[in-house]
Amino acid sequence: MFYLPRIPLWFSKLNSSMVWHVPTKEKELYLTFDDGPHETATVFVLDQLKQYNAKATFFCIGKNVLAHPEIYERILNEGHATGNHTFDHTNGWQAKNDEYIHSVSEASKYIHSNLFRPPYGKISPFVSKLLRKELAYKIIMWDVLSADFDETLAPEKCAENVLLYSKPGSIIVFHDSTKAWERMSYALPKVLKYFTEQRFSFKSLM
Repeated sequence: MFYLPRIPLWFSKLNSSMVWHVPTKEKELYLTFDDGPHETATVFVLDQLKQYNAKATFFCIGKNVLAHPEIYERILNEGHATGNHTFDHTNGWQAKNDEYIHSVSEASKYIHSNLFRPPYGKISPFVSKLLRKELAYKIIMWDVLSADFDETLAPEKCAENVLLYSKPGSIIVFHDSTKAWERMSYALPKVLKYFTEQRFSFKSLM
């Protein structure tokens, strides 16, 4: 499995139609969580965020919102942002364009947001342009990947990825999912504690 925990600046500039970080000189970080709502992981995340008065952005899967509407409502009621992550975690390099757009549209019935993150970070140029130009979505990527989805990765390394590579304005990816649970549940509290002690604030995307 190949991935980069830190996205190079040159790569984000080549794909500048998408949002990779937030330009700021303030000590602000942007935590994001993909794939929920999840009955255990999302509740844990929300409890941790509340402890540190931190805000975040949850890129939700439509079918999971349908399965756990009460958790989705809690996300909103506690002041966090949400984004569309397709209805069923559609892979943009495998699905046909019309199938992908349909999945986004289905999810939009339950997730009322102009923020979108493609599952796996995979999206065709055609779909990307359509979502941005015709449907007015902001496509949110990231510059720091915790890699909590990597089941071969030690939880300590997952935390290290975020602690080492985050800087003001970083958009950081975690997952509130069964697969990521072991690593995310270890790393997130350490990330929140460390950066709070460094006088960073955690904000949601808009």
